[in-house]
Amino acid sequence: MSFSCRVLHIMQKDAQEDPAIFSDTLHARRLVNQVDRKLVKQTMMTSVYGVMYIGAPKQIKRRLKERESGLDDDELFGTSCYAAKVTLTALEEMFQGARNIMKWLCDYAKVIASENQPVHWTTTLGLPVVQPYRKLRRHIVKTSLQMLTSQRETDKVMAKRQRTAFPPNFVHSLDGTHMMMAAVACKKEGLNFAGVHDSYWTHACDVDRMNRILREKFVEPYETPVLENVWFRC
Repeated sequence: MSFSCRVLHIMQKDAQEDPAIFSDTLHARRLVNQVDRKLVKQTMMTSVYGVMYIGAPKQIKRRLKERESGLDDDELFGTSCYAAKVTLTALEEMFQGARNIMKWLCDYAKVIASENQPVHWTTTLGLPVVQPYRKLRRHIVKTSLQMLTSQRETDKVMAKRQRTAFPPNFVHSLDGTHMMMAAVACKKEGLNFAGVHDSYWTHACDVDRMNRILREKFVEPYETPVLENVWFRC
């Protein structure tokens, strides 16, 4: 079952409830025919960045506005909040393992930051990564013409930022490792390679070879115990 289908399944059940008893029934009925991949994709993709019940309704509200759903502002707000709640519930149900890993990474970063240490790890390629988030101190410089303000890093780490940034930064380091390994492999086979984030390009005549390389190099990093390595190397 796809993620959008899971969201739709929950809303279909809610739409059958008695509106006199279940307050979200009307919201569900408004949305049943509008649930698709585009409606929930942004919230699903940004869940790793910690988007929750504040940011998610805004994301879904924008999608509904694009569709000219005919809802007034109050209906749009209530419907968006309901859709966000269902979307995040579906995430918890379908990706429990991933959510548990995300929580573990956050908890791990919290412990490290509590010792006033930045979170750091080493990728499969051997690249050391250090999260640079430290508290800033404001310095005021008075001159004969004006007063200037500058900010400098202190020795104190930003504990909250260290914690919330670790899961997405760690995932980006995995994606970056895959891209580098794929690029090197393509060069060895004489393929031209270009890429942005997770979109990789080559000439049309070489697409099949690139497809093979991308899949081989995606598996390779995970043949090592990635999370155990984080535990031992942090």
